Amino acid sequence: MNKISVYILIFILNLTCFPAYSQNYNVRVISNNEQDSDIFYHTIERGQTAYAIATMYGVSVDDIYRLNPESREGIRAGDRLRIPQRDAAVAPIDMKGEEYIYHTIQPRETLYALTIRYNVTAESILSTNPGLSTSTFTIGKTIRIPATPLEILPTTEVKPVTKELEYVVEKKETIYRISRKFNVSSAELIRYNPELRNGLKAGMVLKIPVQTEETMTSTPVQPRESDVNALLAARKGVERVNMLKVAVLLPFNTNEPTPSQTTSRFIEYYEGLLLAVDSLKTMGCSVELSVFDTGNDVSRINQILRQEVLKEANLIIGGVQNEQITPIAEFAQEHNIRYVIPFTSRNDDVLSNAMVFQVNTPHSYLYDKASQAGCDLFGKDNIILLSVPETEEKSEFITAFKAEMIQRNIPYHELVFQAETFSTDMEKLLSGEQRNVVVPTSGTLEALNALKSPLRVIAETEPQYNLTLFGYPEWQTYVRDALEDFYALNTYIYTNFYADNLSPEVNDFYVKFKTWYSKTPANTYPKYGILGFDTGMFFLNAMYRYGTNFEDNLTQVRYKSIQTGFDFQRVNNWGGFINTNIFIVHYSQGGFNVTRTEVR
Repeated sequence: MNKISVYILIFILNLTCFPAYSQNYNVRVISNNEQDSDIFYHTIERGQTAYAIATMYGVSVDDIYRLNPESREGIRAGDRLRIPQRDAAVAPIDMKGEEYIYHTIQPRETLYALTIRYNVTAESILSTNPGLSTSTFTIGKTIRIPATPLEILPTTEVKPVTKELEYVVEKKETIYRISRKFNVSSAELIRYNPELRNGLKAGMVLKIPVQTEETMTSTPVQPRESDVNALLAARKGVERVNMLKVAVLLPFNTNEPTPSQTTSRFIEYYEGLLLAVDSLKTMGCSVELSVFDTGNDVSRINQILRQEVLKEANLIIGGVQNEQITPIAEFAQEHNIRYVIPFTSRNDDVLSNAMVFQVNTPHSYLYDKASQAGCDLFGKDNIILLSVPETEEKSEFITAFKAEMIQRNIPYHELVFQAETFSTDMEKLLSGEQRNVVVPTSGTLEALNALKSPLRVIAETEPQYNLTLFGYPEWQTYVRDALEDFYALNTYIYTNFYADNLSPEVNDFYVKFKTWYSKTPANTYPKYGILGFDTGMFFLNAMYRYGTNFEDNLTQVRYKSIQTGFDFQRVNNWGGFINTNIFIVHYSQGGFNVTRTEVR
């Protein structure tokens, strides 16, 4: 498929086609009569870093270190951090113009109690915290509170009322004359005075209806406590649409005479996304794509965001650099549009924007979950951390893995690789009673090349040691050099991307991709065409089945991915979603096959 055809692939299959977050806050200490009112508490969750927590609350990392000196040495899930509170009078204003402060939920506290304490409505608390429900309104969780209190005043209303006057009939008066005098109809006068049907006589006392206005004063009725608390469990309606409107914003760089390798990847991502749209069409899902070339700067993004068609979108996919992502995320939040960030794992918009879905797992979440998986797999084995001098270390993962082993009381050994003495050094650490798991502290090919041959010698000459290797996502790119070694060393790797080229699903994708585009996907990690396909299948199917507000039913969304698994977790009660899914890939020594297992 030629370059021009790729760019105009906006779509022939009966689809209609059309041509975040780093906020700056002023932080001040709140002052009132309550104890510790100048701070609130944050309970650290797995995968969170001091930087992410600081960014989440609009404070600096130094603010956290100042209030929590021990955190300079590292933070641990389950511990609490003291966070400086903001003065409600100068509370930060988000991009929707809302002001808020933070509150840590206390034991026996209810939503109703918070409405009384802060003098705000329950609806405003729920609006400010889209993730709030009975399962997330729990002790230690933090929520946003609107900083502007509700002013409950008596209301006045002017209503028309009818009053009755008494009138004594004078001599020679007629019903017509009395009606004209008080501006009422004869029928109305007779309705109030039925005796007039027998005739009008002087001296009779008549009731005269007179229209006037009266000012009514009322005080708003406070909602019942049970009704307020029940709002946390209220089911939200499904927002269905007949046609899903999807905006795709990618750097196609159509002005380039020849697409660069980077541009080709994004073209391939789009091609995979189109295959997903075609697959969903056969299921009855109608999709309208609007595709835009973002280029590599912000100026074109700003022009695109002024297009009226974007305001009508149900889903936006794209953005590469953070400079592009932030304005897109702000636009999505302003117009209540779900926004998928497919590529970068380093983005702050997700921390405070409920519309954002970040597909690529941040390293801190990846390493934390991989550490848990490693301890689950090898907790009863003899673990040896093996470092190779002068190679780049996976220091963040190794730190997380050590912390997890220490917390679970799992012993481990550490060894520096020295080629001359390696066999002797390893002999001292190997166990004949347990499986021996070697974890290199570097993920580089250089380190793997240094280790794999001497490890194979031990594995093949002394099989009683039951040697196993545990390694890294990038090892997938070394299979041409090390596949036999992976099998021989019974290797496990953790990764957030893995496509089994021998599986029927991957084979079907390759066949369809070749049929459509007369080429095969580029041999990259990850494969961008499959990433586009998986992303489209997951999100479009979710919106088709559960509406544009599908995040309320995320646990019900099921999709067997080809390369990218999806396990989205909301980062806090007001922020967006991060994909925390990882796989454990096992190169089995016995069967010479590869298995992929999701870690939940």
